[in-house]
Amino acid sequence: MDLGECTKIHDLALRADYEIASKERDLFFELDAMDHLESFIAECDRRTELAKKRLAETQEEISAEVSAKAEKVHELNEDIGKLLAKAEQLGAEGNVDESQKILMEVEKVRAKKKEAEEEYRNSMPASSFQQQKLRVCEVCSAYLGLHDNDRRLADHFGGKLHLGFIQILEKLDQLRKTVAEKQEKRNQDRLRRREEREREERMGRRSGSRNRDRRRSRSRERRRRRSRSASH
Repeated sequence: MDLGECTKIHDLALRADYEIASKERDLFFELDAMDHLESFIAECDRRTELAKKRLAETQEEISAEVSAKAEKVHELNEDIGKLLAKAEQLGAEGNVDESQKILMEVEKVRAKKKEAEEEYRNSMPASSFQQQKLRVCEVCSAYLGLHDNDRRLADHFGGKLHLGFIQILEKLDQLRKTVAEKQEKRNQDRLRRREEREREERMGRRSGSRNRDRRRSRSRERRRRRSRSASH
């Protein structure tokens, strides 16, 4: 996904300086990172809604019952695509046994998909069924076809764009938790410092009051001594 040239400075030495400085005090750059990723995801969500709107305007209207059956086929397509992408990854890592287990699971999902497609086909005219019903991926906003083959599905769900968005969403969730924890800690620190200041102020007022009482007592004592001296 072309985001243009980054305006920031990418320097390993600066990164090392930041990591060292972070140990001495909390620079709280997680908040900036969270804001940046939230704006990125918001833009993706906007494109997703726009794509859905275009599909709704261009594709043939179908009943709620037929739409639910089409949605079932889409969901099974997604399951197949995700499983195939995972199997390919495991195979590339040399984990052949686990990859074979995933492929056996794919066959079971394919059988479910075949039944779901049959139900969908029987619920509408043949001419309408041949149309390519599209769906928008909720993760990366790409279009997915109802009749996409396994290779197309695996390429999508195992592709860099889709996986990249998943990584961003996971990182954003992690940052939100980190920011919330740090903000809570800062609030507690501020509350503790305020309580300490108020306690010091109360102690200062009590100390001042005692000093005033002592001064008054000494002043009264001096007046009594002067009075006794005058009477003598």
